[in-house]
Formats: sequence, structure tokens, C-alpha cells
Amino acid sequence: MRPASDGGSGEPFAPIAEYGFLSDAETTALLAPSGNVEWMCVPLVDSPSVFGSLLDRDAGYFRVGPAGVDVPAARRYIPGTLVLETTWWTPGGWLVVLDTLLMGPWHHETERSHTHRRAPTDYDADHVLLRMLRCVNGQVQARLDCLPVFDYGRTAAQWSYTGIGYHEATAGDDVSLRLTTDLNVGFEGPLATARTLLKQGDTRFVALSWSEHAPPATYDEAQSRLVWTVHHWQHWLDRGRFPDHPWRGHLQRSALTLKGLTYAPTGAVAAAPTTSLPEVPGGDRNWDYRYTWIRDSTMALWAFYTLGFDWEANDFFYFITDVAEAAGGHLQVLYGVDGRANLDESELGHLCGYDGARPVRVGNAAYLQEQHDVWGGVIGSIYLYVRKRDRLDDRLWSIIVKQVEVALVHWRGPDHGMWEARGQRRHFTSSKIFCWMAAHRGAQLALIRGDTDRAMEWQEAADEIHADVLAHAVDARGVFVQHYETTALDASALLIPLVGFLPPDDPRVRATIFAIAGELTEDDLVYRYRPEETDDGFGSYEGTFTMCSFWLVSAFVTIGELDRATALCSKILSYASPLQLYAEEIDVHSGRHLGNFPQAFTHLALVNAVMQVIRAERRERHEPFV
Repeated sequence: MRPASDGGSGEPFAPIAEYGFLSDAETTALLAPSGNVEWMCVPLVDSPSVFGSLLDRDAGYFRVGPAGVDVPAARRYIPGTLVLETTWWTPGGWLVVLDTLLMGPWHHETERSHTHRRAPTDYDADHVLLRMLRCVNGQVQARLDCLPVFDYGRTAAQWSYTGIGYHEATAGDDVSLRLTTDLNVGFEGPLATARTLLKQGDTRFVALSWSEHAPPATYDEAQSRLVWTVHHWQHWLDRGRFPDHPWRGHLQRSALTLKGLTYAPTGAVAAAPTTSLPEVPGGDRNWDYRYTWIRDSTMALWAFYTLGFDWEANDFFYFITDVAEAAGGHLQVLYGVDGRANLDESELGHLCGYDGARPVRVGNAAYLQEQHDVWGGVIGSIYLYVRKRDRLDDRLWSIIVKQVEVALVHWRGPDHGMWEARGQRRHFTSSKIFCWMAAHRGAQLALIRGDTDRAMEWQEAADEIHADVLAHAVDARGVFVQHYETTALDASALLIPLVGFLPPDDPRVRATIFAIAGELTEDDLVYRYRPEETDDGFGSYEGTFTMCSFWLVSAFVTIGELDRATALCSKILSYASPLQLYAEEIDVHSGRHLGNFPQAFTHLALVNAVMQVIRAERRERHEPFV
């Protein structure tokens, strides 16, 4: 573990890639190698943090582990789960700690849930962070330190005992945390702390809960519920379809990560569980990604359907149709995972930021931007769903008509583009292509509906958009550019063969892929664009976009460059974190992960790239996203 500079009191920041990710499909947590829970927001992924030392060392943490030792001997997920196992060596013995957010049976048998909008399942989040300790050899001095600081580090905890003895305590008002353990807990101001000497075979448990659902009261109950959670994740993964291939582990970890980023009550997939992890070390490209982006719904549905998780794909689709129906002709770029539309952006000046990277932002002003790719994202998702179900009902048809017609009204205008540039609006090529997708797939859906008049009208509009892009977005070399009236490259052009805008054997497709591979990469990894050529509102550089690197793998497959695709995919997979997770970006000089973590977009692109390579190796037919 490389040292990093201090940001406030306490230990240095761990590298982003070394955090573990926990989830119960409602709440998420990030766990540092030191045993600290350094990021957790309850009850929602975008609620204010209760542990926020990821963004300021004084904003709260929760550590369970050996006293005096901060570097573990090993860490891994229990195979097929989101249960993290950390093994510790100390001068006197060995300690194993298991961490998870508990899952349990469906809770709402006698009353209806106030948050769930999707059909009930057999399981539900228990709203309990469980930490299990076992001394496996020798003896170890174990320690518990729980220091929540509510509301993004603004409000210190005030602990008080409940029940008899020293085994249960509560803190907080608006968010009430309950600490339950078989350790003897004391208070040092806002810190709840305990320590004990564990000898070989000794066990302890610590549970932190925040709902009406009871936490485990004994070690045996905690062990039983841990086993239930392990089996839940393994049974869930068993539903998937994974090829027998050396890269299967990456697909399975990506599937589990995407499931963990899904908010089960609505089906929405959050882009990441974090805010303001910097895209530039110490820089100001720091954004709140704890929301769901409409544009990426098509790729999410493709990934879930491809891996056999139809339930998750359909739940996300139902969320998309909910917000599209409610928005009418004013569909936003992103929404809260609960469907909330207002995502006002503000800066938290009292937080120093991860490794000194300021500002820390909550909310995301991009929800106010005009981005023309959203209509293609919605129509593409509906097309995938209808193709899977082979039915098109009245509700979906009304959404299709509204979104296609809005796309056709606006496609000629400039927008902020898929990268949400905070500079001048442009005629971004990717936005035009997504408008084409809205019209083209809309026409195909109209044929399914039996509305031949609309099918002809929309296809004529799609052909007009197609011709406009070919006339204004291709440079003298026959290469697609970032936007009209520029020669700058943009990695989003790699989507052209993936969404079926042009066939892979078109010379312009090949020229564009090779141009990006040769001119928009460093050490084979892809930048989304060159900041010096793009008015994005910032002057700083950024890392390579891992999603775009995986797009290049998929693009290579489509044009028959399988050897290059395989080599590049293998290289990108080698940059995975020790727990096979990815942030948004990679610094090619250091291999350091940058940006919010773990990043759904990256894992979605990984699934597509890996599946494209495997299918090509097996000579299976390539199909575009939509």
C-alpha cells in the first residue's frame, strides 16, 4: 500500500483501488485496508454520510481489527459474494475479520414497504453492517472504534447505553445508529470503543444497525445470518450465465458489483456509491455520482440480459419507464435512485476532500443540462425490453411516441454532450447518433405496433439525421470527430459500430477506430478526449477513461481485429483493483485508479468487452447493443 498525504487528523488516505465495496442493494459502504469503514451513507446511497473519512479524516470512521497493526496480510471476497474477508497477522497471532451488509428474508409480510416500487422478492436488506472476528492462531489484542459524524462530518455522535450492561448503545437523532456487540463498549466523547484479548478459537461480533429491523443479539445469531447472506449472494450469482473462460471471474465480480449498485426498491442502478473522488490527484474534477444516468440504461440492460439477470434488467427498465412517463417531454439526464428529480449541487467547504482534492460536491448540476442522448437511451432500452418480451403495450407506446417526437424536435440544436461539458454547447456527434437511435429504433417499434405511418415518418427522420452526421462529423481523413466544426477526436465515436449506426466494414468506422487507438491513447489506454482540444469548463488534465478503453476492445472485435482486442482486454483487466473493482479512470503512469469507485459504467463496459471477445473466440455472431 503506497502512502498518501494526510487530510486532517488520522492516518493517510488509502489508494482508491484498495477499498472494498459492501452493499445490501439499499445501503453501501467502502472499507479501507486498515479495517476502517471510511464511507457509508444511510439509508440511501445519496443520503448524508455517517462515516465520511474518505473525504476528510475528521468526518467519521468505524474500525474493527487488531490493535497496533494497520496493514492486513490478505483480503478477499468470499467467492461469489459481497462478504469481505480480511486476514491479519500480528506479532502474537492471526485474526480473521468478515464484513458484510446483511441480507435476510422479505420483511414486509404484515405491512407494505414505504420504499419498494418493484415487485417483492424473497429477500430484503436487513439494514445491518455486521463485523465478525475470529482468532485462528495464537492470541490477538482486538479493538473496536466506532466514531460516526453525521451529516457529512458536521454533527458529532452522542452515545448512550440501552438495555443492561455494556453491549448495546445508540447515537443520532434524524438517523439513529444502534451498536450491538458481545464486546464491552465504553464511550470516549463521540467515540464508542472496546478492546479484548482473543485467543485461538475465540470469536466476537459487532453489528451496527439503523432501522426497525433487529440486529443479531448473539454471536450464534450473527453467524447464522452471515451464512444466510453468503448463501444469498452465491444463489443469486448461480442464476447468471457465465462462460467457462479464464475471464469468468471478472464477469462475476462485475455482476455482483452492479447488483450492489442497484437500489432494490426501485431497480435503479447508481453510477457509483461515492462523491468527489478526484479524477485528477488533488484536482477539482470532483463529482457526485450517487445517481442513475438515463443514457447508460441501454448498456445496463444489455449487460444484465446477456448475463442472464432478466429480473434486474426488467426492474431497471421499469424504473426508466416510471421516470420517463412522469417527465413527459422533459426527461432529465439523471435522477436519484429513488426517482427524485431535484439534485441541486452544492459544495461542502468544511471537508478537505480525498487526499486534499477540493471541492467536495454533493448533488449534480448536470441534471439541469440539455443532453440529447437521453432519448436514444430510453428508446434503446425499450427496444431491448420489447425484443426480449416480444410485446408492446399501450403504456410503453405512449412513452415511445413522446420521446421520439421530442428527439425529432431537438436533434438539430447543440447540447452539452454525453461528457456533460460545462463549457459552450456544441453539435456533439454522439448526441446526434443517439437521436438517430431514438428515431431508428422508434421506427422499428412502430412496425411492431403496426403503426406503419409513424414507422415511415420516423425512419425518414432517422435517415435525415444519419445523412447530417455523415456530412458534418467526418473529417478529411474519413474519421468521425467530437462535434461539428472541429477535428478533435472523442472516444464516444467508438460506439458507432456498437449501436449499429454504420456497419463495421465501413471505411469510416475502421478509420475512426484506428485513429482513436493511435492518437487518443497512452500506453494503449484511451482518453475520452484531449482536454486542451475540448471546452469542458476545466483546464486540468485527467486520466484515461477505463470505460472507453473497454469500448475500444469491443470496437476492435466488431472490425475483426480479435488479436488486438484480446491483448488490450487482457491489459485492462490487469489494472483491476486487488478485489477486481474499477474506478472511472486510470493514471497510465502510476496505474492509480482515479474518480468515483466502484464505477458502474466501467463494469458495464467490461461485461460487453469481455463477452464480445469470448463470443468472437468461439465464432459466435456479434450483435450491437441495440
